[in-house]
Amino acid sequence: MKLQHKRYLQRLAAACLAGTMALSMISCGGGQQGDKNLITSQAGEERPVNLFSPMEKTLPGVENVARNAFDLTIAMAEEQLGVTVAYRTYTAEDYQDKTYDDVTLDRVRSNMDDIYLLNPDVIQILGEEGELADLSGLECAKNLREVVKVANTVDGKLVAIPQEMVAYGLFLNMDLFKKYGLEPPNTPEEFLECCQVFQQNGYQTPVGANRWWLEVFVLAIAYADLYNGGNTAREIAALNSGEAKYSDYMRPGFEFLQQLIDHGYIDPEKALVSEAIEGEGPDFMAQRTPIVMAYWGAANTDTAYGAPDFEMQVVGLPSHLGQMPVMPTTGFGIGANSQHMEDAMAALDVILSDEALRTYTNVNKVISSSKNVEADCIPALKPLNDRIQQNYYVLGSNAGMKLEQWGNTCIIVRELLAGATVDECMARFDQLQAETLAK
Repeated sequence: MKLQHKRYLQRLAAACLAGTMALSMISCGGGQQGDKNLITSQAGEERPVNLFSPMEKTLPGVENVARNAFDLTIAMAEEQLGVTVAYRTYTAEDYQDKTYDDVTLDRVRSNMDDIYLLNPDVIQILGEEGELADLSGLECAKNLREVVKVANTVDGKLVAIPQEMVAYGLFLNMDLFKKYGLEPPNTPEEFLECCQVFQQNGYQTPVGANRWWLEVFVLAIAYADLYNGGNTAREIAALNSGEAKYSDYMRPGFEFLQQLIDHGYIDPEKALVSEAIEGEGPDFMAQRTPIVMAYWGAANTDTAYGAPDFEMQVVGLPSHLGQMPVMPTTGFGIGANSQHMEDAMAALDVILSDEALRTYTNVNKVISSSKNVEADCIPALKPLNDRIQQNYYVLGSNAGMKLEQWGNTCIIVRELLAGATVDECMARFDQLQAETLAK
């Protein structure tokens, strides 16, 4: 199970960080253990700030919108502060050798860099270990959306801040929805009705799924009330103390997935081996599959779903409270023992300032982590964006929850796809909760 989790986390960095940085993990960095996968970049001569992330600095003549946008914010920090940001980056020559998360954990614990781009579970681990500096004193922290603060606060310390918020939703082929007189579904019941109509009209498997993102259905159904019912802090405290059980929250979402499997609305065998976008993407783009799940940035990327030959609409996942965006968050953190702490703090404050985030957001057309920064989204994303602006959302990751959510839910969903019963999946959550509380 641990090996499966590590493989998942490596893929998560390629999928979740795709919305933040790039569609895959690529070059340059320095390290101790696993040096053959790390290449050291040239640092600035006098005032270096070392940045470790899954992306390298954009090469001259190479077009990459996400990386270009990030480079612009780095350039702002260098110009304003007189520092030189040295990119140190994971090279995944052999994914099974060592994951990005494994390398990041080693590097932070060994105080090898200053600023790190971190996945949600790593933020939680390092925050609990006291390995990340408190960023709440930064000027940019005053402008953060509340959801960002909630997701990245560990033991009362704000230990990470993202440039953007990654939102997951349903990507719908509206040409097909309109053809059969269907509206975008709001609730699980309405979603099942849409799938039934599509199947009756020849779409044998209406929902294109992969082995990474079906957990968004579960999370939307499980935590709709927790994050939107006005009792978030109290409910999380009950989960963290063991007074409440994660399995009680998760059961309705897993029962919903089991219904999708039982009716043939998703193909569990194909989903279990399909990579994100690569597995279901061609069928969706060819209009053989009416519905897929993906993250916000995939709608802006021609290599994903950004150039369909039909009207596409992105909406929240079904829940009893209506369409619900699911939002896991990556974030930039600074090592608690950073060698260049003062310059690293100042640089991150510039990179995450409203001025820099406006540049980043306008180029990438994403949801900013700052409550003061808005960007025009493409028409397809407007329904999802509207729900977020109305403060309807579910966090896919929350460092304030003792049991890590995104990775563990994904793994247990894959057990369901492989044939485990809902009861067996709930027993796994109970086991994980007991193990977590016993630490």
